[in-house]
Amino acid sequence: MKISARNVLKGTVLSYEIGAVNVEVVIEIAPGMEITSVITKESFNNLGLEEGKEAYAIIKGSNVMIGTD
Repeated sequence: MKISARNVLKGTVLSYEIGAVNVEVVIEIAPGMEITSVITKESFNNLGLEEGKEAYAIIKGSNVMIGTD
């Protein structure tokens, strides 16, 4: 896999929730550390995602927001 994004986090699909149009996917990138992404149902099916499957969370810097209390 070759991509231009600099932040690629390897993990395991922990869970997913299928909605009407999208799927919310939770990937565990380290013990107790999770990242959540919302993707289309079509992408979910094309990637063959399922619980326990290895996957990558790919974060493009221009789309990451940081917040504090």
